[in-house]
Amino acid sequence: MALRRKGRSAGRRAAVRWWLLSLAGTAAAAALLAVALHVSASASAGAPYRLAKQPREAEELRWEQEFAPPQLASPHSRKISDMVAVARILNATLIIPELDKKSFWLDKSNFSDVFDEEHFIRSLVNDVKVEKKLPMELVKAPKSVRHFKSWSGVDYYQDEISPLWEHRQVIRAAKSDSRLANNFLPPDIQKLRCRAFFQALRYAPPIEALGNLLVERMKSFGPYIALHLRYEKDMLAFSGCTYGLSQTESDELASIRENTTYWKVKDIDPLEQRSDGHCPLTPKEVGMFLSALGYPSSTPVYIAAGEIYGGESHMVELQSRFPILMSKEKLASAEELRPFRKYASQMAALDYIVSVESDVFIPSYSGNMARAVAGHRRFHGHRKTVIPDRKALVRLFDKVDSGLLNEGYELSQMITEMHRKRQGSPRKRKGPVSGTKGSDRFRSEEAFYENPLPDCFCQSKDDSS
Repeated sequence: MALRRKGRSAGRRAAVRWWLLSLAGTAAAAALLAVALHVSASASAGAPYRLAKQPREAEELRWEQEFAPPQLASPHSRKISDMVAVARILNATLIIPELDKKSFWLDKSNFSDVFDEEHFIRSLVNDVKVEKKLPMELVKAPKSVRHFKSWSGVDYYQDEISPLWEHRQVIRAAKSDSRLANNFLPPDIQKLRCRAFFQALRYAPPIEALGNLLVERMKSFGPYIALHLRYEKDMLAFSGCTYGLSQTESDELASIRENTTYWKVKDIDPLEQRSDGHCPLTPKEVGMFLSALGYPSSTPVYIAAGEIYGGESHMVELQSRFPILMSKEKLASAEELRPFRKYASQMAALDYIVSVESDVFIPSYSGNMARAVAGHRRFHGHRKTVIPDRKALVRLFDKVDSGLLNEGYELSQMITEMHRKRQGSPRKRKGPVSGTKGSDRFRSEEAFYENPLPDCFCQSKDDSS
């Protein structure tokens, strides 16, 4: 894949800003963290468990995790949960973070607008001390800005970060994505991540209320599929995925990508990108996929997404296959949505709730939100989650388009069989892809929040599966 990168822009900002207050000694010291953790074979203070030896495509994961554009709602949750664990490791007090207000979406939401702040603090009272604001006496205290290593373990934070308290009262971590190891952490730290992500982080009451109402209204149509249709302008512009779009649309997306300074990759071959499985399925392809899996046209489908690029013109074929195509905009009145419309993270949170509670969840792209929803559904009893094999699917769809294969029994059998083991059944978290080294090895692992088994589940002593 021919990829042209631009140098990192000075304007690129971390999505979450953190303050931590040291609890060591008698004088409180403050630290602002946006954490990035790095795991190594030596950073295994806890007893490691056996990782399932199921290979993943390292290059596809590399694109999704390194190059995919940031998404809302779930990424904040993941970073926040990791920061809770880091605060515990450093014996620090955590200050409620500031959410990024200068991202692609220009969302002005505060933490308390998205999450139930009081519940968050109460839920962690026995684990980590959490304060709403940095104490006034520490606002002007000496500070240190640190870029923490990706996928770090306990040893890194105790040996390299903890000593900073001796010289600085305030530490700011410049990044908060992927700064904590997926595996080989002490059991108490892993369980704390579980409590923070799946229990302490609850959406703000207004979001919870409307989200639950949307679930109730969706269920009135019968058992439903939540489709995370990642066919939005930012995703298509960032990834260079222009299959099925007009030349005018493709040019617009290329212009957006070129002019967004903090996106690394500029020149992308859209055909190669798609054939490698790096593109979200199009609405048309999703329709073919659902039909091939055997879902009847009467199946209610909830579209969990922002504004679909191209609007209704790109939704025609999916709508024709599944007429009961709903969204938050269709289920809720304009007055009900009014408090949330200007805030992308709050609108995404509504989709997150409806997706977690759906009978079946299917993401068109395995981005951060899709992985978080999948993990949340595992935590709630391994609810059915079908993860499309995009690389294999586009080859079949291309054969259909070229007339080499017809829709019907044969296509349905092929697609059903290739997804027989991709439906969220219980299994341990996948380890790194064989042969990968360094950061690529850690990047190829299945994310902790995508599959929290076994750390977040009680197991009997004789359970070796």
